[in-house]
Amino acid sequence: MVIQSSPVVIAHRGASAHRPEHTLLSYEAAIAMGADYIEPDLVSTRDHVLVARHENEISGTTDVADRPEFADRHATRTIDGRAVTGWFTEDFTLAELRTLRARERVPGLRPGNTAFDGLARIPTFEEVVRLAREHGVGVYPETKHPTHFAGLGLPLEEPLLDVLDRYGVRKAYIQSFETANLRELSGRTDLPLIQLVAAGGAPYDWVVAGDGRGYDDLVTPEGLREVAGYARGIGVDTRRVLPTGPDGTLGAATTLVADAHRERLDVHVWTVRNENAQLPVDFRLGDPGSPHYDRATGDVMGWLSRLLELGVDGAFCDDPAMGRAVMSRWTP
Repeated sequence: MVIQSSPVVIAHRGASAHRPEHTLLSYEAAIAMGADYIEPDLVSTRDHVLVARHENEISGTTDVADRPEFADRHATRTIDGRAVTGWFTEDFTLAELRTLRARERVPGLRPGNTAFDGLARIPTFEEVVRLAREHGVGVYPETKHPTHFAGLGLPLEEPLLDVLDRYGVRKAYIQSFETANLRELSGRTDLPLIQLVAAGGAPYDWVVAGDGRGYDDLVTPEGLREVAGYARGIGVDTRRVLPTGPDGTLGAATTLVADAHRERLDVHVWTVRNENAQLPVDFRLGDPGSPHYDRATGDVMGWLSRLLELGVDGAFCDDPAMGRAVMSRWTP
């Protein structure tokens, strides 16, 4: 059965359109804006504490590059088969990470958020859960790079379940772009699991295992039937529901939502963003010749309404207030 009777607003990294992502500032704003769930992406510290960061490489979201005491931590790591250079959470204890301060990841697109640079620390997953519990909203954690962290002896699943169990969390989804850890979690928790599906590529655990399949195979009727054996829904790139052409305009809708619902899977889409540069051409507003056009707010309400018309059960929104404004008046 579909989990929710009405579509849900998932605050993507908090209210990331208004505050630096994955900070308590961002999550607090999202709650005030009416989010149903706040979303922390989870990575591990060296001492195996889960913290909220979009990636384990943190040079773009903290002031670590300006900290001479951590210059020797600069390194190149292979993350999911790709070389990445910077500073990594797994090379820091929690105490060391707490000395850093968060900053806006895309200042060119969201210059207003830079006013909050330097104010917030990296939050632990436990702090995010406490905040959610205090305000009666759900949490929607993502396990980031689970194969990578398991290979370091820092698996994400055990501390994730520990925090959720200790706080008695019942309003939650757990999501992953990989499949193996979701299958493992399905035998350890009755919280709903969400299989994330990118626009292309393959789950990294499949790559490591030599499985020739990719995300395209997960959204076939057969793939969805397989997903339904361990998950309660899918979280998909909006292009899986409404593809865009080479010029950025929308094409015909796919049958994915109906196919998933046939297997009794919820469909949550990501990511609904405000800025013209991150919207389909059909929903951009303003003068393309303006130097501010890319970061100007487009018709995000129209875009989300179009997705809801196709039957999606929830949306990851950078601006939860915009999402709530649409969802609150939505009648299928």
